[in-house]
Amino acid sequence: MSTDADRLPQFVIAGAPKAGTTALHAALATHPGLYLSPVKEPKYYLTDGRPPPRGRQRGPGDAHSAREWIWRREEYLALFDGAPAGTVRGESTPFYLHDRAAQRRLAADVPGVRVVAVVRDPVDRAWSNWVHLRADGLEPEADFARAVELEERRVAAGWAPFWHYRGLGRYGEQLRDLYTVLPREQVLVLRYRQLVDSPDETLDRVSDHLGVERGVAHAVPPENVKPYVADTARHRVLSRLARAGAALGAYAPPRVWRQASRPLLAALHAGRAPRPPMPVEVRRAVLAPLLADIALLEEVTGESFDDWRRDTGRGDFRSRRPA
Repeated sequence: MSTDADRLPQFVIAGAPKAGTTALHAALATHPGLYLSPVKEPKYYLTDGRPPPRGRQRGPGDAHSAREWIWRREEYLALFDGAPAGTVRGESTPFYLHDRAAQRRLAADVPGVRVVAVVRDPVDRAWSNWVHLRADGLEPEADFARAVELEERRVAAGWAPFWHYRGLGRYGEQLRDLYTVLPREQVLVLRYRQLVDSPDETLDRVSDHLGVERGVAHAVPPENVKPYVADTARHRVLSRLARAGAALGAYAPPRVWRQASRPLLAALHAGRAPRPPMPVEVRRAVLAPLLADIALLEEVTGESFDDWRRDTGRGDFRSRRPA
């Protein structure tokens, strides 16, 4: 007779959002020695066994998104029932790295869990986060710098974690706290650029960390890349419809709203445009409050992240290959 321990994940991809975790999940799913939950981002450890309270989901689309969280334990355990004997079970919820309560719940429930944390230049990550929400019509602020400035006010008002543009990129603090509940040897920290520039080598590192054969998993083209959508009158009208629909979607089953919203999302994404260059002064402003955390990240990991402090003078967000 199986126990909870036989059905729980043995590893998680725990961070960070918009840092390549979807592509990593898809790549690891190609490994016959691994079993990835059929639901990506079940968010189970973000909950305490109760449904997320709607009153705290106040950003556009938050209440609808919260309906997708898997909070019932039996439902979560059932995600891994299809794992073939001998395979290593895992799931991907990038918000686990940011959420300290989730870190503690995970460590208490699965003390031997292996964690894979993917970190990305925090300004690039925030920019990609904002582009994602703009493309789906949820972010009402058309100016990236202004949206970042609004973060603290939104967090105080209870907006969901995906709106934490700077907060999700404070990896130094996140890893420092994770190491208080899990041994370092159970945590593998990867860089987004490693996934992009050397996927085979990086997948071998992950395979070693998870105790499965190297050279088997293969990279899969990313599917979670949202287009940049220009701020036009058409986009503003469609966005208002998207936000209104997402609010109504909070009262419908998630699959129903996702199906119903497809034509609207297609119309929004049809307005795609080339991503404009980021003014260097905007990058500096977004980066400045994160410099202390980058220093902490270097202290915690013993690695250099000096390329994140770059000032190209061109004002773009194209990451350099790390030294």
